[in-house]
Amino acid sequence: MDVGVAVPQMAEGYGPGTTVDWARGIDAGPFSSVSAGERVTFSNPEMVATLAACAAVTERVRVFANLWVLPQHAMPMVAQQIGTLDHLARGRLDVAVGVGARDDDYRAVGRDFSNRHSRLDSNIAELRQLLAGHPPFDGAEPVGPLPLQPGGPRILAGAMGPKAMRRAARWADGISGFDIAGDREAISRVNALAERCWEEAGRDAPPVKISGCFVAVGIGDAAETLRSFTARYLGFLGPELAGAIAKTAITATPDALRGVLDGAEQAGCDEFIVVPATTDLRCLDAVADVVAARG
Repeated sequence: MDVGVAVPQMAEGYGPGTTVDWARGIDAGPFSSVSAGERVTFSNPEMVATLAACAAVTERVRVFANLWVLPQHAMPMVAQQIGTLDHLARGRLDVAVGVGARDDDYRAVGRDFSNRHSRLDSNIAELRQLLAGHPPFDGAEPVGPLPLQPGGPRILAGAMGPKAMRRAARWADGISGFDIAGDREAISRVNALAERCWEEAGRDAPPVKISGCFVAVGIGDAAETLRSFTARYLGFLGPELAGAIAKTAITATPDALRGVLDGAEQAGCDEFIVVPATTDLRCLDAVADVVAARG
């Protein structure tokens, strides 16, 4: 199983040099990918610009957009951004897409929060056409640049429930899930559901299966850092629910991280994404030690 690392864009203290420092460190470590996600009404830097910086300063790891909230955007612009990122990464781009869970982000960009699941299906159909070089309308030129990867990068679905998984099985190359506790049984259930839905959809190849969790290791007061980060990230759910969920985030020691990674591999993951709860580079060093020791 591969292990990727997200830049800590949702953590407090993310500064002007954080993206480049972490991306270079990830590229130099025993990791498979560097990733960033999308939120609008939060403190994080914007995903596409962040990934562009990651692509420019890395040579080896995949560059992973995890996760692109497609119904918030116009597909020709997304196609151009994907093509540009794939060029900057020299064909190393992967993309996960989903519908998001935050009404405020949709409101902030003037998009409707309702019917977003069905819109995602049509978004994907349009996006794949654009990435294959079809113009956005009759008489127009194609949206450029076309990705270096023919037809575009692989597209994974941020689907975890049965209904979303069945829809994803029609168009995705795999899934990008997440479990705050990094629980093997929970991850295994999602992966088994994906395999079943892909089989029922008559897909020739099994789904790529990726998961991840929040992590804080190698720093002082790691457990509290992890808890407070998780509660802050989930603040849109309200303080009571966010605090309750934050108590399930327990990957705050090297031993706990080893257990999570072993469990994810047993659950059938092809890759696991470590999402740091801190910008402290000692966390990246500690994660690298754990991953290197796994062989």
